[in-house]
Amino acid sequence: MQTIAPRSGARSGAAGVRSGAPGVRSGAAARLGISPGVGRLLLVVAVFLGALLGTAAPASAHAALTGSDPKQGAVVDKAPATVSLTFSEKVAMSDGSVRVLDPAGKRVDTGKTSDLGSNTYGVKLHKGLPDGTFTVAYQVVSADSHPISGAFTFSVGAPSDTKVALPDQEAGGGFVGGLYGFARYLSYAGFILVVGGAAFVLGCWPRGAGVRPVQRLVVSGWVTLTASTLVLLLLRAPYTGSGKIADAFDMAKLGDVLQTKTGAALVSRLLLLAAAALFIAVLFGAYEKRTDPKERKDLTFGLAIGGGVVAVGLGATWAMAEHASTGIQAGLAMPVDIVHLLAVAAWLGGLAALVVALYFAPSVDAAAVRRFSRVAFCSVVALAATGLYQSWRQVGSWSALTGTWYGQLLLIKVGLVVVLVGVAGISRRWTARIAEQSGDVAPEAAAATVVEKRAERSSAAKLTEKKPVTVPAGGTGADSKGPKNSKDSKNSERSAQLARQQAAMSTAREKRIRDADPNRSGLRRSVLAEAGIAVVLLAVTTVLTSTEPGRTEEEAAASKTAAAAQRSGPLTLKFPFDTGADDGKGTLQLDLDPGRTGSNDMHIFVKRPNGSAFDIPEVKVSFTLESKDVGPLPVAPDHIATGHWSSSGVQIPMAGKWKIAVTVRTSDIDQVTVNKNAQIG
Repeated sequence: MQTIAPRSGARSGAAGVRSGAPGVRSGAAARLGISPGVGRLLLVVAVFLGALLGTAAPASAHAALTGSDPKQGAVVDKAPATVSLTFSEKVAMSDGSVRVLDPAGKRVDTGKTSDLGSNTYGVKLHKGLPDGTFTVAYQVVSADSHPISGAFTFSVGAPSDTKVALPDQEAGGGFVGGLYGFARYLSYAGFILVVGGAAFVLGCWPRGAGVRPVQRLVVSGWVTLTASTLVLLLLRAPYTGSGKIADAFDMAKLGDVLQTKTGAALVSRLLLLAAAALFIAVLFGAYEKRTDPKERKDLTFGLAIGGGVVAVGLGATWAMAEHASTGIQAGLAMPVDIVHLLAVAAWLGGLAALVVALYFAPSVDAAAVRRFSRVAFCSVVALAATGLYQSWRQVGSWSALTGTWYGQLLLIKVGLVVVLVGVAGISRRWTARIAEQSGDVAPEAAAATVVEKRAERSSAAKLTEKKPVTVPAGGTGADSKGPKNSKDSKNSERSAQLARQQAAMSTAREKRIRDADPNRSGLRRSVLAEAGIAVVLLAVTTVLTSTEPGRTEEEAAASKTAAAAQRSGPLTLKFPFDTGADDGKGTLQLDLDPGRTGSNDMHIFVKRPNGSAFDIPEVKVSFTLESKDVGPLPVAPDHIATGHWSSSGVQIPMAGKWKIAVTVRTSDIDQVTVNKNAQIG
């Protein structure tokens, strides 16, 4: 069987796979009938198209507050019995998730939240509340497992000063948030190593089951994933709650976490990791020792089925609790997300296992490299297809690519992938140069081994000439039945010392041979650069999973802009009137400043048709919000000057389309009422 020795130019046969996008290098592309240039171009285009999308249909992700009763900034005549909040999607809400505070900062809600239906949740208030400004603070967990928080105010009677000071830190932030994010990163890395490394051994290089460095890589991935999952489970309560690290050890709060979707997913992951431990034990134990081809084939089939089920289950613990589980087409999005995760693991985890094998194993089968090239190519294709679909659901529009943090992160991710492919191209060129120098990889490896063995024998001979050492057969002294004498002990020590010297000299010689070749040095540097880019790429991906999707962020910004536009500037309305009496015609102008919920100043100006101001006996105004059955709210302005009336402190309790009715009386018996509708607040 042809092998590739890691210390020689034989690496050229595998370097295309060791690069960031192995499936499109000369090895796999040629075997699939695709030219290297066309293969690389197809990969870059496919990955780039995964981010650049057309307008997508709405899809839910992070929840957002879409409404409340009372509304933000509203002024009501009496205190409501219940404060309700409406979100863009279903949220997880526990007792204490919504707090209502009076002007003095005292909590005035009962603490019991209830689901009112249609993504609306309410909390009851105590009776006998004072007038003034009340603060509503909320902290909930959206359906995609991420915590959200916020606050707004409303007033009873009239606005007032408030002593409420809300914390600056948002939910999911601070030290606990950073620690939780780092644990998420480690969980992804562990998943990639354990699934991808095991798949590489089982599917590409069965002989690697007996290679200690590969075994350590896979086991390290399992340990990392298990430890990070335990940390995520413990930190879940403070991450979505108080933000205090001490809450990680509160068993009551841990019990609450276990009843949530995310808690169930993390516990399921731990159970699957127990099954994965059994799989790893068999893979690196009984499987590695099997020599009978039929038995080995049967065990391979069993491990492939069992390992595949465990890998799919592990991937599902992310899909069932995060972005893929919410929004449109969730039934399709979750399987797609699982395929995406498995493709990443097969590519990057297999690549890590191959690199470890190339650097630390005595040799790697060339057939294993070819098989991994095909696996990597298929993984990249799967990543491009699933990434396109996921981005369609989460980005939503072209403008979100540059106008939102999620879109900008996605562009950074695409840029890193492009750079990774570019560095991989450099690695391929170094590989080609090594191949041109060495010719056939197997003979060159054998020649290098022969040269090194001759050098070792020469060095050993020189050391022996300087100080001969004789070790009697059987490892005993002059008297084989008695203990070793002092001379024999010294000879044994000298033999061990000589063996260590020979090993050190052999290692140094191998390093000099590798370092002396500029092509191999260049290849090692380019592969190291690829590994660094892959680490950063994984970090960006981790941040993406906890970032509000571009579509949601853009919709929230548009909502705020629309609300600000509705509240911008004072309201000015003109009412032509005709009471039918002499001098009963004219125009009334009503100015409402600032024209929003809360307190407003109202000015009324009355003019004749020729534009001159004139006085009339009486002017009355009323406001009615028919959609909420509020009003009419009467206002009697005071006469200020000729043709000018004014009233301050006009209260508009909530935003909406208000009907404004103005009654004009020009004599004792002549009057008329004119109406207009206007959006206020």
